[in-house]
Order: sequence, then C-alpha cells, then structure tokens
Amino acid sequence: MTHLVPVWRRAGGTVAAAVLALAGLGGCALFGGTDADGDDPAAGSQPTVAATSDDEPSVTPEQVAPATTAVDACTLLTRQEAEKLAGTRLAEPAEPPAPDRSSCTYTGPPTGPTAQVEVYVGDGAKKFLDIDRELGHKLTPISGVGDESYAEDGTVFVSKGGLWACVRLVRTEDPAVYRKALESAAATVAGRL
Repeated sequence: MTHLVPVWRRAGGTVAAAVLALAGLGGCALFGGTDADGDDPAAGSQPTVAATSDDEPSVTPEQVAPATTAVDACTLLTRQEAEKLAGTRLAEPAEPPAPDRSSCTYTGPPTGPTAQVEVYVGDGAKKFLDIDRELGHKLTPISGVGDESYAEDGTVFVSKGGLWACVRLVRTEDPAVYRKALESAAATVAGRL
C-alpha cells in the first residue's frame, strides 16, 4: 500500500526550513527591534522609492488612473433585454450586484428550452475575443456599433472608449436565427459603455 507523505516531509524539510528562515528574517518587524541598518521597521517607516531625474515626475500608485472604469456587466444588458434576445424566459443572475461585476449570466428555466445569455465586460471580454481570433473563428465587423465591434456565431464583441464587452447566446437552434438580435444587443451594450 502506498502512503502519501506531506510535501514538506518528502522535500527533506526544505519547505519547513524556508518558512522558519523567512519568519526569522521578518521577526524583527513583528516583535520589535531593528534591522541591519539600525532602523526600527515597526516604527512606520515608508518604503524607499527610487529617485527620478528632474525631468521625470514622481508618480505614486494612488495617482495612476485605472485602465478601465468599473462597470456592472448586468447593467449592460438587462434580464428583459436578454429574454428578448434569447426568445424565452430567463432567470435573474445568482451573483449579488456589484459595481465592478465583470460577468453576468441569465439562465433558462430547468424545464426548458435550453437558453443562456452571458455578458462580459473588461479584460475578460477582450481576452475572449483574442482567444477566438487565435482559434481562427470567423469574425464579421458590425457597422456603426461602438468604436469597434464584431459578430460570430452566437457571440458579439463591442468596444467603446477602450472598454470591451461581449454578449454570448447559447441556444440549440441555428445561430443565424439570432444574428440580428445579437447585433441589436451589441448596439444596446455599446450605448451603455
């Protein structure tokens, strides 16, 4: 019979030794005392920042603007709009509302028909598009929607002001049946980005 041995024991105690060494190095800050320079790290000293030349302004993390604005994906396409897209009744998303929810999923009833509408916003939506491009999916530009928009079977992508969103429809019928409704959903989403 094979017995499983914890990783720290199989590695000859090296993991445990590393943890103890790190604890020892950080012990001065935890229990008082001074570091190698004679400074008291527990006294609230600030981390050192590399000096910049007079031509380069110093920027702190608080001054850096976020790449995208927080958007709740469920506000980009409401349940009623998702139901219109899917052509059937859908449930509210299970997740609690949040100002920065990056995905939203409306699901069909357990009794059928099979239906689901997914909305993504931000980096996840852009990554979804990038992966589909890498896989060689046929993407068709949508004219007049956002700064940039594309459609493929069952999915639309839209960008406005550098923020990407995606709407994906899952149905068992031919995706061509829902193409116009998806393009309409893309226009709705673009208007809310």
